[in-house]
Amino acid sequence: MKLSTPFFLVLAAVSYVEATGHDGLSRMTRNHHDVARRNPVQRRAASNVCKARSTTSSSSATVSVFCHSSRELRFRMSRWWDAASSTHKSSSTKKAQPTTATKNNDSNNDDNSVGFSDGLIRLTTNTCGGTGAQKKITGTKGPNGDIEFFNCGVNDGGWKPPMITVDQIVTVELSDALKDNNSPFKACSKYIDTFYKYASQHGLPAILIASIAMQESSCNPGTVGGGGEQGLMQITQEKCVGAPGGNCQDVDFNIRTGTKFFADTLNGNGGSLLKTFGNYNGWFEGMTYSDATKAQWSSCCRCQNNLDYLQQVLNGWLQNVDPYTAHMGKYFNLDVCH
Repeated sequence: MKLSTPFFLVLAAVSYVEATGHDGLSRMTRNHHDVARRNPVQRRAASNVCKARSTTSSSSATVSVFCHSSRELRFRMSRWWDAASSTHKSSSTKKAQPTTATKNNDSNNDDNSVGFSDGLIRLTTNTCGGTGAQKKITGTKGPNGDIEFFNCGVNDGGWKPPMITVDQIVTVELSDALKDNNSPFKACSKYIDTFYKYASQHGLPAILIASIAMQESSCNPGTVGGGGEQGLMQITQEKCVGAPGGNCQDVDFNIRTGTKFFADTLNGNGGSLLKTFGNYNGWFEGMTYSDATKAQWSSCCRCQNNLDYLQQVLNGWLQNVDPYTAHMGKYFNLDVCH
């Protein structure tokens, strides 16, 4: 039987689809992407995704590291879902490749104001150049400096946290923050007295401790992290010894223990606030962009270090601004975790 030319063309097309799949990826490539997408984000603070890790800073102080909070996971997932819906991405979308800085999805992020401050950081000298501090709060800047200052060295040789002490930063008084009907700290309103109680014992602003609770648990005392971290402050299991009735989520115990841990780490770091905040998110001196993002290629993509963390805390929470709804940051390196 003589076969026509169109028939051969159809046969060739069918053979190509059979070999590659409908999207044109080779079987080997598709298998690679399937492996890379395993362990999708689960509810309840990524309890089925990430495991607790630990890291040792150059000062030899071991610091517990938490997987990203349920609040952050919900926000990142909602952002991904919105993007996926608007662009109709296929299930075979490739992961983003690490770069020196993931492109900011908001081209005018630096121009959009999300708030204003009455003061500026009281810092005269540092090893990282200008602070970039400004009273206008944007996605990457604010009264305590800009993200380039906070992340000094991450893209060039390794993180060199500028020396900043608690008494030098600009913060909003927690009680004043709550006078704003739109304050994110309304979620913490039941625990304000406890934050003040234990923060004052260690000479810390109450909003600093409340900010950790917001970042880690959205001020939900029932939050359980991926490695079993407990409560408002997401304290690790070994710190739960002595909890009343064995309940590590007990609000008083949890805030007291978390505050003491932060204060002890701060003292161990010679009063360096940036280093201590960084440690709380798994950062260490000398950390490079590659170090921070390498977990992207593991089964726990969200175990990456959030490279926008310091901006979100220093110019977000501490200024009574929710950094997630304001889309604060520059790297957004967790956005590749689908």
